Amino acid sequence: MGSVVFLFYALAIGLCILQRIGGLNENMSMDFGTFLEKLVTNPLLAVTVVLTLGVILVNGWTDAPNAIATCVSTRAMRPAPAIVMSAILNFLGVLVMTLINSKVAMTIYNMVDFGQNTGEATVALCAALFAIVVWATAAWRFGIPTSESHALIAGLSGAAIALHGGVGGINPMEWIKVIYGLVLSTVLGFGLGFLSARCIEAIFRKADRRKTIPYFKGAQVFGGAAMAFMHGAQDGQKFMSVFLLGIFLASGQGEVTQFAIPIWLMLLCSVVMALGTSIGGYRIIKSVGMNMVKLEPYQGFAADMGGALCLLLSSITGIPVSTTHTKTTAIMGVGASKRLSAVNWGIVKDMTLAWVLTFPGCGLLGYGMAKLFMLIF
Repeated sequence: MGSVVFLFYALAIGLCILQRIGGLNENMSMDFGTFLEKLVTNPLLAVTVVLTLGVILVNGWTDAPNAIATCVSTRAMRPAPAIVMSAILNFLGVLVMTLINSKVAMTIYNMVDFGQNTGEATVALCAALFAIVVWATAAWRFGIPTSESHALIAGLSGAAIALHGGVGGINPMEWIKVIYGLVLSTVLGFGLGFLSARCIEAIFRKADRRKTIPYFKGAQVFGGAAMAFMHGAQDGQKFMSVFLLGIFLASGQGEVTQFAIPIWLMLLCSVVMALGTSIGGYRIIKSVGMNMVKLEPYQGFAADMGGALCLLLSSITGIPVSTTHTKTTAIMGVGASKRLSAVNWGIVKDMTLAWVLTFPGCGLLGYGMAKLFMLIF
């Protein structure tokens, strides 16, 4: 495992060097040296960066564990190696999907308009980020896998409304994609989980189930890797865009509409996210992978592949979906393919309630924090 980590960081450093000399992408928005210079000389930027990293850290608590929940709960992998794998695949997911397209990042970046007054805009953004951290930490405390993506969207929207004194700061053409994503992650996640489980059962109906367990445990490692990769492709882009938005606003650049995500930021995000998972991720892993449905290895693999396919389709089309919604509904679909009573609907009810409350709850919290921050600062 140590050699894998070494190769991971060697790859990341090599890519950063290529970026620095212009060999990978000439349109990168900011190199690491420039970022450090701005960070040291601009206290407002430093505060924005700390809060953004805090949001990414709690994403590691609440969202990233969903990617590896099933392979840990079925004992296909131990938690520590699974977390390392998650960090590596999160980084690769952000890198590869960004090179293909960055539609999800652009959707989140353009979803709200904080205006041209970059001072007020930065204060409102910091308030939104603080609200998201508070909301996500409370959800983690109770072991509820609330959607960090939806908390991000709600918090930003609430702060933008507070800043503009109305909905003028909301871009409806981008926000409608959130509704599409909510439906897609629920319906398609459940459906693909259900179909994946049924297909596997049909293919291996004559096989001795006990003899297939070692093979499906190996397959689950692949499935967990695929989910971690797609988590980076989806959620990684969302948080990268907010990180860059904070940099631009704190630097007085409120007019930026196009950007490219630098590799150092991808690496930073994956490391901070992995740290969050290692600190508090097991609580969510237990809720999703153990309490909601008792999974066999083949069912865990089916849930991973169903969730990963849904995230892939969403990322390619630029629709921001919740990794939490996608993975948990895929697990529900797998459980329902056996029988409806196999799903612990009490846990599902608690999760659904948390999802429903996220938009109004975190939105109001973002609104209130923005008003308070603008009054104080």
